[in-house]
Amino acid sequence: MAERSPAPGGLALIEALVNTLDIETGADALDRPEIRRELGVTDLPAARELRESLRAVLLAHAGHPPHRAVTPLTDLLSTAPLTLAVAPDGTAHLTPADPHSLPSRVASAITDSLLTHTWPRLKACESPTCHWAYYDRSPAGRSRWCSMQVCGARAKMRRYRAKDA
Repeated sequence: MAERSPAPGGLALIEALVNTLDIETGADALDRPEIRRELGVTDLPAARELRESLRAVLLAHAGHPPHRAVTPLTDLLSTAPLTLAVAPDGTAHLTPADPHSLPSRVASAITDSLLTHTWPRLKACESPTCHWAYYDRSPAGRSRWCSMQVCGARAKMRRYRAKDA
């Protein structure tokens, strides 16, 4: 749960959604009405399911197995309608057909990030007590933890202690 710059563009929505759950403490910000309003969550169970499916994909981006069995993200986004918007200058992008639909907004954000090649850089922390979403800004794109000072340091300390055991 480190302080990092938010992910670019629409990925910030995905990052914010995934980070509504603090795995270590169990605190779920989706229980707070103001957070639900801010994210546009109208169906709490569906939002939680979407959050955990996104987390599984972000773990895969970082080369880690899923944290638990989840509904495939493709299934959750299969009914998220998008509309092709073409500007007068000819540029085009997919937008949510329903701007209030969280799945449509997530699908639109993923689509836009695919075009800018930023989608694979949105990852989840390797630490099993964290799995916080973060945007990997490292030059090689191989960051493993949300925070080198917290989760990275803990992992290195565990490895160090395991050597001495």
